[in-house]
Amino acid sequence: MITRLAKAGLAAALSVTTLTTGAVLATGATAEAATPAVPTSAQHVTVSQSGNYPGGFFTTGNMSVSWTVAGTTDLTGPTHITLDLPPGVTTDGAMFFPAPADYTFTTALSPDHRHLEAVFTGTRPVGSYNFMKLNLATTPGVPIVGAITATVANPNDTDPTGHVSGYDLGSKSSLPATVQAAPAVTGLDTATGPGTGGTAVTVSGSNLANGMVLVGGVPAPGRCTDTACAVTTPGGTGSAPVSVVTPGGTAAAPVTFDYTGAPPPAPAAPVLSSVSPTSGPAAGGTRVYLFGSNLTYGSVAFGGVPATHVSCGPAACTATAPAGTQPGPVDVTVTTAGGTSAPVTYTYTA
Repeated sequence: MITRLAKAGLAAALSVTTLTTGAVLATGATAEAATPAVPTSAQHVTVSQSGNYPGGFFTTGNMSVSWTVAGTTDLTGPTHITLDLPPGVTTDGAMFFPAPADYTFTTALSPDHRHLEAVFTGTRPVGSYNFMKLNLATTPGVPIVGAITATVANPNDTDPTGHVSGYDLGSKSSLPATVQAAPAVTGLDTATGPGTGGTAVTVSGSNLANGMVLVGGVPAPGRCTDTACAVTTPGGTGSAPVSVVTPGGTAAAPVTFDYTGAPPPAPAAPVLSSVSPTSGPAAGGTRVYLFGSNLTYGSVAFGGVPATHVSCGPAACTATAPAGTQPGPVDVTVTTAGGTSAPVTYTYTA
């Protein structure tokens, strides 16, 4: 059964590597005391924060929010990061500068500049981390007190520990670890829409704060409160599962979203311009960088054999070369929803 709710205002769509203002976003997560036993997860990501926080004589500051791959296998898929600031403390957005750009990174900032959401999509090996930096400002006359809270979530991570980081500006100390309550989804107010996307959908449930809605596995831009998420569907085809990913876990909707009519236009075909290094041992295992355009969400193949540890952004991919059948040149290609690129040459050495 589909639960019918009144539609809420929609957030502005996120845009790759830019800050989008004007989005109406969630204002905080509901956290509970950490439980002693949690499920293990091969893919696991944790969040932390640090910085020169404002306080005392200092009315401005800066901080970073970091997410670290703490599981036993590569972290894949979209990783959702949020930051909540207390009253009187604001930020003008996040700065994110890793290289090469083998990922997509989107951000949205609330109108009051106290809540920021980011989605990082890329493959990261165990032990690696990424971070975003933010400048902090304060409001004259408002005491510099309250907690700064950062969260992280990934649909492939079933271990809810390490997903919430808190720092108290009043006591100038980190807060005890907490675990957000597990989410539940009870329904959608709209379950059909055109394949081109753009349908306003409200997802109802509980413990949805700081959530990310996935429609057919694709993040849907919008907002989540504790009881509802108002999002705009991405483009798609067929019957797409809907889920909400929060720091407390992932909950699936009881119904799918059914796309109707023509599908969205295919993305532009991927283009490869270079590979570095251009050669490596036939045993495989060489870390390779590929550069070009339209590479987002691509898969990489060497002589038709899939590469491992692949991560692709708009203009770059990283991958580990598989073993070759014999020394000599092979074609390297990137395949996306837009097709397969013309090859570049990589040479296996003896």
